[in-house]
Amino acid sequence: MRGKQTVRGMFQSMAVICAAAGVIYLFIPHDDTADPIKPVDYRVELVTAQRVAPYPVAAPEGLGAGWRPTSVSYDSREADAWHLGFLTPEREYVAVEQSTDSPMRHVVRVTHDARDTGEVQQVAGRAWQRWEGPKYDALVLREEGVTTVVTGTASFERLGQMAAALKAKQG
Repeated sequence: MRGKQTVRGMFQSMAVICAAAGVIYLFIPHDDTADPIKPVDYRVELVTAQRVAPYPVAAPEGLGAGWRPTSVSYDSREADAWHLGFLTPEREYVAVEQSTDSPMRHVVRVTHDARDTGEVQQVAGRAWQRWEGPKYDALVLREEGVTTVVTGTASFERLGQMAAALKAKQG
């Protein structure tokens, strides 16, 4: 007799829990069509990085509609590494990566093992090296004291568009 009461009580408890969960689901608003990617405001980090970085920090200006910033960071302990990530209008990833680290080490790290193709892409009057990799492709610009990498899953055309929009400032 006692074993049957325990099983019956378990089923009654489960029914009450499921009913409560159903009511909560019905009355809590949820939007399944909402975009889960929220743009970030990178202005404060950009100004901070421009003040402390030993090189002019690059950020895009005038990219146009559809480009959304998704991540930003500046790490002075990690070779003054500046990172600014975006999604293109086609939802491909593009990032601007700058660092005072060794150019080869920096480029290989941020591109996830891309390799120099030996090709050059002219962008806004500057020669950027083309790198291709299993995960990300990249455009690389080496300057005195800093290496700038525009990398991601996007096409070289989109990477070039980002590189052309970059304006470097030191504050």
